[in-house]
Amino acid sequence: MTASKKAFGAIAVILLILLADQIIKIWVKTHLALGEDIRIADWFHIRFIENEGMAMGIKVFGKLFLTVFRVIASVVIAYYLYALIRNKFKTGYILLVSMIFAGAVGNIIDSVFYGVIFSESTPMHVAMLFPPEGGYAGWLHGEVVDMFYFPFFSFTWPAWMPGIGGSDFEFFRYIFNVADASISVGIVVLLLFFRKTLSLSFEKQEIES
Repeated sequence: MTASKKAFGAIAVILLILLADQIIKIWVKTHLALGEDIRIADWFHIRFIENEGMAMGIKVFGKLFLTVFRVIASVVIAYYLYALIRNKFKTGYILLVSMIFAGAVGNIIDSVFYGVIFSESTPMHVAMLFPPEGGYAGWLHGEVVDMFYFPFFSFTWPAWMPGIGGSDFEFFRYIFNVADASISVGIVVLLLFFRKTLSLSFEKQEIES
C-alpha cells in the first residue's frame, strides 16, 4: 500500500473517532445534569461525570500543566505517525497509532475549549453550549466529559480477609469516554501484537536522526 493510502486511512480513523467522541460528549453535556445516570442495562450505564485529571481520574499537578502536557504529547505522536506513514510501516500499526493520537486530541479538545464554550454542569442544572454569560472556566482549564460506565459485577469481600474484609468490590467501576477507549484499545493491541514493529520504528528513527 502506498504512503498516500496509508495517510488516507490514518486520517479517516482519526476523524471518525474525533467525530464520535465529540458528538457524544456534547450531547451528554447539554442533556444530562452532572452525576445523572441513564441505565441501559444492569451492566451498562450512561453516567455523566467530569474529569479534572488523566484517564481513570488520576490527578497530576494542576489543570494547566496537564493540558499543556497533553498538547505536547499529541504533537510528538503526530510527528511519530507522520514518520510511520513516510516509511510505509504496517497499515495495522499505523491505524493503532492513529487511534491513540485521536484519543489524545479528543480529550485535548475538552481541556482547551470546553471551559469557554459551555456553562457549568451541576447536579441541578444542565450545561448550555455558548452561554451568553460566558463559560465556566478559561482557555486550557476545561474538564473532560466522561460517560460510559460498565459495572459488570460487584461483591463484598469476606469479613475474614485481612485489610479488605467487608469492603465492596466492583468491576468495572471506572467511567470513560470514546477518546479514553481509543487510547486504551490502541495501546493494548499494539503491545500485544506489534511489539516488534514498535521496536523497529524506534530503531528506524535513530538511524535517520
